[in-house]
Amino acid sequence: MGEQRQVKFPQKTIDEYAALGVDVVALFSAGHLGTRMGVDVVEASADRVVATMPVEGNTQPYGLLHGGASAVLAETLGSVGAMLHGGSTKIAVGVDLNCTHHRGVSSGLVTGVATPLHRGRSTATYEIVITDEADKRVCTARLTCLLRDANPTGNGTSADKSNGTSTAA
Repeated sequence: MGEQRQVKFPQKTIDEYAALGVDVVALFSAGHLGTRMGVDVVEASADRVVATMPVEGNTQPYGLLHGGASAVLAETLGSVGAMLHGGSTKIAVGVDLNCTHHRGVSSGLVTGVATPLHRGRSTATYEIVITDEADKRVCTARLTCLLRDANPTGNGTSADKSNGTSTAA
């Protein structure tokens, strides 16, 4: 679905994650679903996340961009922004996604731009505007993410050091 470009990250972010031995580009990618849908993150910071997605291959039976595809693009962008806001000590978990679909689009690329509405210690909310190639608004979305402490064990559980038990994250 197109060649993936190198995402532009702030140098501070690259340095923070490099010190932990983490590949920041892989960590803040569109993931398996986004890759399958052709989502291409081209710019990423806590202040602004931008990606494109082809309409082709992401349509509903009438040949229009599927609303679920817009939701995937929106959640990807808002989650990346929230993760970058939280930094390497937090993980972002989506807790609310709202999408309003304004117009249909049947071909070309759509572009999503996520900007923060709220960035706190425990939650982050982003507005995501998706436009077509004529810069007409296709969808407006809002995503709120819970910012949880990163799991130091990296295996989906957190160890209770007092009694040696673990609990699912």
